[in-house]
Amino acid sequence: MQNHYDAFIIGTGPAGEGAAMTCAKAGKKVAVCDEFTDIGGSNLHKGTIPSKALRHASQILLDSNRLENTSYQELLNQTRKVVQNQVELHQRFYTRNFVDFIVGRAFLLNDKEIQVTAPGGQKKIYKADYIILATGSRPYHPPDVDFSHPRILDSDKLLKIQDNPRSLSIYGAGVIGCEYSSIFRGLGIKVNLINTRKQLLSFLDDEIIDALAYHLRENGVLIRHNEEYEKVEADDKGVTIYLKSNKQIRSDYLLWAQGRTGNSQNIGLEELGIQCDSKGTVPVNEFYRTSVPNIYAAGDLVGYPSLASAAYDQGRFAARHFIYGECLQLKTQDIPTGIYTIPEISSVGLTEKELTEKKIPYEVGHSFFRHLARAQITGRTTGMLKILFHRETLQILGIHCFGYEASEIIHIGQAIMSQKGENNTLMYFINTTFNYPTMAEAYRVAALNGINRIEIAKQAQAD
Repeated sequence: MQNHYDAFIIGTGPAGEGAAMTCAKAGKKVAVCDEFTDIGGSNLHKGTIPSKALRHASQILLDSNRLENTSYQELLNQTRKVVQNQVELHQRFYTRNFVDFIVGRAFLLNDKEIQVTAPGGQKKIYKADYIILATGSRPYHPPDVDFSHPRILDSDKLLKIQDNPRSLSIYGAGVIGCEYSSIFRGLGIKVNLINTRKQLLSFLDDEIIDALAYHLRENGVLIRHNEEYEKVEADDKGVTIYLKSNKQIRSDYLLWAQGRTGNSQNIGLEELGIQCDSKGTVPVNEFYRTSVPNIYAAGDLVGYPSLASAAYDQGRFAARHFIYGECLQLKTQDIPTGIYTIPEISSVGLTEKELTEKKIPYEVGHSFFRHLARAQITGRTTGMLKILFHRETLQILGIHCFGYEASEIIHIGQAIMSQKGENNTLMYFINTTFNYPTMAEAYRVAALNGINRIEIAKQAQAD
């Protein structure tokens, strides 16, 4: 293993992998460094992959009514197998492309030198022409909550508990809080979801928010809106969270799901003049370059949109900027949301609230899954597809889906919205023949529903 590289990448999550593969394919000498002894970063070991694997197992149990015969620890074992398979797969990517993998904690001595401290304490210095920071993020910890207590958890520690909880309180009703509410309620565990705001996931379309809240409550999740904690106390048997409204909520465990912090501390950024904000976010320009010309950053470390899918592209774009001088930018407005509650939620484009604020004349087309033959065959009848389109041009303005495999279904709409001319209007779905029976047929049903609204309105005006 050499000491000098064309590119040295700190972090092996999606952003680090995207950067590493791009550099390697361009014939560059590349090294990646991570504190994890296995490839994948927090995304693979603590975040997206284990939580989604756990969610899938919970969904299967919920569908088959086998909750009473399965423990949380059994599901964790299934999840670990998925993680290990992914580690082996991604490890082969690096091996095939001759990327050196260095285990240890990296610290920037200057803009060209990186000191890596191995798990055993040995230190070694590496040199690189370009450095890409892809260190990701970690759960936010308020200073007055004792996270050293085994019953006070964040999303990282949640996958390490040793018993089978009967009750769980979740503080924070963002994406992570809502996803884990679904997962644990699906396991038959009593869930208290404490929301500091007046509604769930306010960035979603209101109709989708209402559907999510209804189904969480229908499944037994107790949701409390507009609440803030006063203090948290834990003992050997459980946790009590005291709210400012004078409520006291007791449960076996408390999951703190109130935001994340970038992993930018103690890696030498301050000494190089790279100033991060209060959330640990590294400031970059539109090409992911920091204030130091040969140092780039990508992924959760740079903040919004903080998605694994976006992080991979950010890493690629950063690498292509210093290799080829390409000025590629992430089109955040075209990235679909994917929220893995039970049922799933996914959307792309504008919401009804946004269209109303912009005073854009729009109409709505609905398709309810309970009316689709494929949904009836599979028993996945909960959910809907909603298309928002311009009343005059019929251009598609937003697509919102709630139901089984919503995060898969949304990509059809995403592809059509990116087209030009008549190909991104409602007429595409009306004039296209879909396989039958499929869930994709929901697009045709929703489009016909929407165009009927327009025709009825026109007819009413004519009369």
